[in-house]
Amino acid sequence: MRKIAVLAAGGTGGHLFPAQALAEALIARGWSILLASDERVAAFAQDFPAERRIGLSSATYKSGNPFSMLGAGIAVMRGASQARAVYREIGPNVVVGFGGYPSAPALVGAILDRRPTVIHEQNAVMGRANRMLAPRVTRVACAFPTLLKAPAQVAGRAVVVGNPVRPPIRALADLPYDPPTAEGPIRILITGGSQGARLLSELVPEAIAALPEPLRQRLVIQQQTRPESMEAARRIYRNAMVDAEIAPFFRDMATRLGAAHLVIGRSGAGSVCEFAVAGKPSILVPLAIALDDDQGQNARLLSEAGGAEVARESQLTVQSLAGALDKLLNNPARMARMAAAARSVAIPDAAERLADVVEQTARA
Repeated sequence: MRKIAVLAAGGTGGHLFPAQALAEALIARGWSILLASDERVAAFAQDFPAERRIGLSSATYKSGNPFSMLGAGIAVMRGASQARAVYREIGPNVVVGFGGYPSAPALVGAILDRRPTVIHEQNAVMGRANRMLAPRVTRVACAFPTLLKAPAQVAGRAVVVGNPVRPPIRALADLPYDPPTAEGPIRILITGGSQGARLLSELVPEAIAALPEPLRQRLVIQQQTRPESMEAARRIYRNAMVDAEIAPFFRDMATRLGAAHLVIGRSGAGSVCEFAVAGKPSILVPLAIALDDDQGQNARLLSEAGGAEVARESQLTVQSLAGALDKLLNNPARMARMAAAARSVAIPDAAERLADVVEQTARA
């Protein structure tokens, strides 16, 4: 009989991409995969390689608001009841949660049924949903060597596996970094996370336009930009005579990342680990309002290794970013050292390592 794994993931790429990478690794080992999430995600995750998608009731809550917390608790328990009904039907061997409130009902249902469970925490700071459930699951895996905010008994037994990345990103680990030549083009990729980043959409074009003209003429920019900021970004680049491609989303991210000499972006867990696997120097701008400064903590993996410069929002200006770019882009040797440092902390086979943990848990 084929073994069955239920993967429970929330609605952002930060949760779905690692779950998808694990799904592909387990499918290659002969497993059947089901995706469990809230009704919204189950409806649009069409590219997820699951034989079945389970939509479960769920809700988030506002801290300190008892009515919000009560409503969320009721929704989660309703979703857990729905999950248990499905589990009785299919008999999964293991349930794996990737964080975010949509993953909670599937894990709660599995815990109540005493089924093998695994949590994977993508960030250096354990999220609220994982923090509450981690003491009760069978195994805990994490992406970063540090796991802040985790209960002491959880942090002590967590297994560091890295953050699973999609196969096209994984393939970049085998490609060498070629720094820009003295007179050749310099390719910069600007990302913004799954929802785009207004700050980067608006500030980066102005900073690049402030660079000396000889340097601007060598730049090839590919920038992910919020739809409402696209026309302004195009106008700034056009007036600065910079070769720029602007889009709200790039589907061929692996190709673009592989070709980039430098990446500028947020420091979500997925982005940080993808930049490391690809071996790219980066300038990271942690989201200031991120809960528990998880993006700032994620960025430390690359910055402490020497693979990234970190620019905090409170200190980031057009002039400071332009100065950092001018200094870095004129020093290809340093960019090469940063690329090597980023790759030194990468875990390209994270999906396989997590798949090992899942299989070991299912057999226990």
